[in-house]
Amino acid sequence: MNTPLAPAHLTESHLPPRSVEALRELVVRIRRGEAEVSLGKKALDVVARLVDRPEEVAVRSITELAAWLSVNASTLSRLVRSLGYAGFSDFQGVFRERIAAGHGNFYTRQGHRLIDADAGADDYVGVVVQLARESIANVDGFLSQLDATELRQAARLLARARRVRLYGVRQIHAVTSLLSYGLSLVRPDVSLLDTPGQGIAEALAQLSRGDVLVVSSVKPYSRRVAEVARIAGESGIAVIALTDSRASPLAARAGHVFFIPHQSSFISNSIGAYVVFCEGLVNLVAKELGGKALRALERQERFLDALGVEMR
Repeated sequence: MNTPLAPAHLTESHLPPRSVEALRELVVRIRRGEAEVSLGKKALDVVARLVDRPEEVAVRSITELAAWLSVNASTLSRLVRSLGYAGFSDFQGVFRERIAAGHGNFYTRQGHRLIDADAGADDYVGVVVQLARESIANVDGFLSQLDATELRQAARLLARARRVRLYGVRQIHAVTSLLSYGLSLVRPDVSLLDTPGQGIAEALAQLSRGDVLVVSSVKPYSRRVAEVARIAGESGIAVIALTDSRASPLAARAGHVFFIPHQSSFISNSIGAYVVFCEGLVNLVAKELGGKALRALERQERFLDALGVEMR
């Protein structure tokens, strides 16, 4: 028997979000008690799961979605009306518009959004402030989805693995590079999978059970990263994924997945929230390693001193 979802309480002036991004922001504001809409925990979890899989919401029937969410279709219908929508078709239209708008070149679309924005031509500070606020919203978005058990298991895997490799391409390469550097401070045998002079196949061949591969990709997803994750998993290598949605091709290919939003007005994929997550993950691995992490840091400092790398 399904537990009824708690009703929402709206003011007459409330208008429902007309974009998936706005729905995501509403979920975060409700969790923080900052929205004029109030939802029970079960109802809020349902909305959060829906906005995390926009492609599926856009194409599935209300009956299929209700079965996936383990609620009644009538319950789901009442929930979307409580958010201010005329009915489920009105709610689903938001997701369908997003998918329709998603066709075409991602980077060109982002560029048009930036250049065509209504902000004043001389509002240089405003552009930076907007990006900063969007990154804060993305951080709130991943914090609302964090699971302590999942974090602990991933941190222990990264602390105890014989070898750790990381793989991401294009802009997300910066994320995996940062995480690689951070982990290498506290433990040995950490590197990017695609090191210069070595092919991906050769690098994968050096890994085996007991090793960990961290992969990352966000929409528009990299076919190569998804394939590497699949092959690694099928070979018995533990795979940890950093991605943006449960609809991501990495979600089904990794043993541990962390969902980090990247919606912003940045001309490419925003990685601010990914940087914050990676820093937190490195700290958790260091705590798992304890004295071993301290000895690794001390050893590196001795080499830095011997080479005279840092200016005093």
